[in-house]
Amino acid sequence: MATFLLIIIYVAFIGLGIPDSIFGTAWPVIYKEFAVPVSWASFFSMLCFFGTVISSLLSARIIKRLGTAKVTAFSTTITACSLLLVSLSGNIWFILLLAIPLGIGAGAIDSALNNYVALHYSASHMSFLHCFYGVGVALSPYIMSIFLGGDNGWRGGYQAAFTIQICIAALCFLSFPLWKRAHKEITSTEEETEIKTMPLPQLLKIPGVKAVSLVFFASVLLEMVCGTWCATFLVDHKMMAADAAAEIVVVYYAGMITGRFLSGVLAARMNGWKIIKIGMAFIGLGIVLLMLPFGAAVSAVGLFCIAMGNGPVYPNLTHLSPISFGKELSQSVIGAQLAFANAGAMVGPPLFGLITRFVGVGALPYYVGAAFILMACGFTVCLRKLAK
Repeated sequence: MATFLLIIIYVAFIGLGIPDSIFGTAWPVIYKEFAVPVSWASFFSMLCFFGTVISSLLSARIIKRLGTAKVTAFSTTITACSLLLVSLSGNIWFILLLAIPLGIGAGAIDSALNNYVALHYSASHMSFLHCFYGVGVALSPYIMSIFLGGDNGWRGGYQAAFTIQICIAALCFLSFPLWKRAHKEITSTEEETEIKTMPLPQLLKIPGVKAVSLVFFASVLLEMVCGTWCATFLVDHKMMAADAAAEIVVVYYAGMITGRFLSGVLAARMNGWKIIKIGMAFIGLGIVLLMLPFGAAVSAVGLFCIAMGNGPVYPNLTHLSPISFGKELSQSVIGAQLAFANAGAMVGPPLFGLITRFVGVGALPYYVGAAFILMACGFTVCLRKLAK
């Protein structure tokens, strides 16, 4: 039963990834249709991740009351309905408003399933879980690239994403009996009552929590800035067509999938800290390639390296949380980490959008480089704190 449940969790994580990348791929067309500045993409990202931060901070209390299974199913349904409403919208303000429920649903799923897998499955399974998230974030740009060249345009892409998402939500509802029968050594009720809630200020006093939260902040900032802005970077700075740029966005997310898959394979031979160090070396290489004044092909390789290197950071740090901070606190710590992660996603794209108004979208590699430096500093401090 545990294996069947793991498959359901993997599928649910595909659903988590689908809404995260579709907007950035469609934005080069959306902002022209609604005649708004290109920098307005930042407002959507900010509102989306504001919702995610709130649900992440409240996740321990919500999961303790409802359980992981119900939180996952209801949250997936919320994101599916939001995708459909975006596709039907004729007003940019309504699209921006829908970013909030998209973020709330994503934050709840992320917190619930990350802690569940960290407690019940191996580090390899955690990396493979986030690999399936990569499948979701790669799938929606691919779907959107197909529809952008057709009659239905970006709205058709959103409706196709809704169809997939609502099917995943239905599967989550049907899987409720599996959650009760899997892992019989820890029943669903016992698992939820073991959760110890703690306010954020108290959590941040625990050695290592602030440093690891900074790594989450910078890592996801880097990920979301690239995911949100690389299509616009390729269209406006590298002079590519929108559908061709969408295909390179798929390459970016394919790098994330590759990194997380390799992390799952390597987890049997080395610990998560070493895997993260290897990944950070690839991030540095990718940023250098993105800075070089060459064509779209070199930029595509650079984006692939950045995503491949950054991919293992999130799952490995998450899986290490129960080991580093204790099982009873892991849900609260993971909720705090994800709140910082989504704060990075909330702040990063809007800030870069503001920068584009002064220096243009060509500043993307340097902005990503600054985020990488912040991430490396946080990782170094984290290692020292936990070593003590």
